[in-house]
Amino acid sequence: MTITTATASALVPTENASRYLQQLCKHWSHNLQVEFTPENGTVIFPKDVRGADYPGDAVVTFNAVEDGLDLRIDASSSEQLEGLKEVVQRHLDRFAFRQGELQYDWQ
Repeated sequence: MTITTATASALVPTENASRYLQQLCKHWSHNLQVEFTPENGTVIFPKDVRGADYPGDAVVTFNAVEDGLDLRIDASSSEQLEGLKEVVQRHLDRFAFRQGELQYDWQ
């Protein structure tokens, strides 16, 4: 069950948005509910993932757009949101290591 109380989004400039979107979604599809195409992806992080106890599930949405990778996190608490921002950044940076440091302007 998804209960959204905290949301953040960022556009990460990259020419490899579709590739990174697919890598992230494939990576998480082993343990989480994931749906994706080359242009869009959605990952559901359960409220109890890795022993957590959040009020509800969180949804991370990826969209490959002309200017980069558009990220959106809908979380059930500010703590869950901040944790997922770190998780998404860490994983994306790992896949994009050849590109150098990516820029995240969370709104």
